[in-house]
Amino acid sequence: MENATGVAVEKGSSEIIFDLEKQYVLQNYARNPIVIRRGKGCYVFDANGKRYLDFITGIGVNALGHAHPRLLKVLKEQAGLLIHCSNLYYNEYQGPLAKRLAEISGLQRSFFCNSGAEATEAGLKMIRAHGSKISAEKFEIVSLDNSFHGRTLGSLSTTGQAKYRKDFEPLLPGVIFVPPNDLEALDQAVGPRTAGILLEGIQGEGGVYPLAADYVRKARELADRYDALLLFDEVQCGVGRTGKYFSYQSLDPVVLPDIVTVAKPLACGLPLGVAIANEKAASAIGPGMHGSTFGGGALPCRVALEFLDVLDSLLPSIHHHGGYFRLRLEEFARRYRFIKEVRVHGLMIGLELKIPGKTLVEEAMRLGLLINCTHDTVLRFLPPYIVDEATIDKGMNIIDRVLRKGREIYVETGLADELVKD
Repeated sequence: MENATGVAVEKGSSEIIFDLEKQYVLQNYARNPIVIRRGKGCYVFDANGKRYLDFITGIGVNALGHAHPRLLKVLKEQAGLLIHCSNLYYNEYQGPLAKRLAEISGLQRSFFCNSGAEATEAGLKMIRAHGSKISAEKFEIVSLDNSFHGRTLGSLSTTGQAKYRKDFEPLLPGVIFVPPNDLEALDQAVGPRTAGILLEGIQGEGGVYPLAADYVRKARELADRYDALLLFDEVQCGVGRTGKYFSYQSLDPVVLPDIVTVAKPLACGLPLGVAIANEKAASAIGPGMHGSTFGGGALPCRVALEFLDVLDSLLPSIHHHGGYFRLRLEEFARRYRFIKEVRVHGLMIGLELKIPGKTLVEEAMRLGLLINCTHDTVLRFLPPYIVDEATIDKGMNIIDRVLRKGREIYVETGLADELVKD
């Protein structure tokens, strides 16, 4: 057969796809050498027919796995009715989805876009607009070291990892970074010039690190004291990932933000991001101040509504299966000395190692399991919400083999006696 460029492509031939990408696609991704062709449930299949257990799910996107029958049904039906109309007009699903998001978040109004970074941009504009209405000097934003809020220039400006920012500076002025869970540093950073505070309830790209409850409460108290807006970035840790709709709902009592940003799992693979705001934050943005061509289209909004209906019944199992993940990983931690820490929050899971994780990710892929490594030493698992114990066991059997391989790989470092406890 031929592809759209007229180049002959044999079915299952990955090499031609690799060559075309190298010639014509911007080389900004360090891709793994497999071509994903299709998915079903918790598995994906490459162009050669090899099956992989998908425990990274498009980096937390495919929350209901692949080819979920309820999603396929509404996708097919809606694609035959209406895929897109501009925001010059209403569609049937944006309003109902905004109502549903208000009900589960405790906030009032939604702005729809296409991604987590765009949701962050909308939140940042609310923060800056809110501050400018009070004073021209009220524009500072406090964010956290080790955070990740996106790759647009605005969201990148508030990302607390220098490796992502360094090639694009100077960035947005007035951003102050403080260490997570350092109450004194937060207290010193926030003041009359502060327009907003950005927090991830659980830092995802930063290594699956949670914020302490007293730190989150301190941020809320400081935002109230200085009339700043508090933004919770729940792009990775939100919409069911922790077993709650949002990670802040795990706090007792719950700490409500002024703005929450969500994206990844919301439309289960279709681009959809949202900044959900209370009336105070939402009132900062008036007609013509912000917009999106594709945001809130009929197709992704209808899929998101269907997903949320399914999610209602899955939340208890997410908590349960997260606990089972912890049990299995802690078994490994007792056996392998190079496991530093197990961090499990529902189905947002980090296994921190004392050794680099890249080689272990590659070995897992060779054995038929897809995970990734963040922060160089943290194996990250973001399995689909439909996972069960039998499927977790299959993944953990592969991880056990991967960890044994890791011991072999790092024998030559001279740490062989320290790598295993038995």
